[in-house]
Amino acid sequence: MTQPADRLLNPYPKLFTNQQWRTLFKNDPLDASQMCPVVKLFTPDANATWLLASVSPDEPERAFGLCDLGTGFPELGYVWLPELASLRGQLGLPVERDRFCTLDHTLQTYADRADVLSRIEV
Repeated sequence: MTQPADRLLNPYPKLFTNQQWRTLFKNDPLDASQMCPVVKLFTPDANATWLLASVSPDEPERAFGLCDLGTGFPELGYVWLPELASLRGQLGLPVERDRFCTLDHTLQTYADRADVLSRIEV
């Protein structure tokens, strides 16, 4: 399936590198739990973490991944990227991309571990 070039332009440069955006867009959301996540996002002041593996080709504002809002109940699901881009933690800090994180397990492996620990651990 070929996507229009403008849809591959990264609308969230603070959250994703251009390469990460293209990879997220290319990954099939239906198989995402069996893929390695592409990016780890987090709030430095609110204990929330997201491991994202794909972006919906039909709705590029929706990403699929493992989401943990810091409440002890991480889950696989969709996140609305405009909301994530505008989210601020307790001290007003925005969501950040973890530039030093290495994601080398499948999303399902991280989800299984998160179920046991009640938080995402990378």
